[in-house]
Amino acid sequence: MKALLPRLLHPRHFGDAALTEALMAMALGIGREGYVRQQEAIIGRVDSRPSLARIACPTLVLCGREDLLLPLELSEEMHAGIAGSRLVVVETSGHMSAMEQPEAVNDALRDWLGTVRA
Repeated sequence: MKALLPRLLHPRHFGDAALTEALMAMALGIGREGYVRQQEAIIGRVDSRPSLARIACPTLVLCGREDLLLPLELSEEMHAGIAGSRLVVVETSGHMSAMEQPEAVNDALRDWLGTVRA
């Protein structure tokens, strides 16, 4: 897990002991077999990009600007493929944006939910 941290977090968060300890605890909770199952599922899943245009419900695409696992370009592609979707890019964040920048993520969700209700 320690080797994965640079791929999960923005470099500014590498020294955040509470954050890295929480990620380590999550990894331990999943365990080695759970991690292998997750990776096999990711490797074997169908590419859903061709079906994005069929999404007809309000959609928020939210990502960390420095996400190395799901780069911004892919989030932009999803956003472009879903008519009427909203793209929010969380600054100073990697793949774990909800943990790295919880206030920014919550603000984006509240704002988006407010527009969906309207």
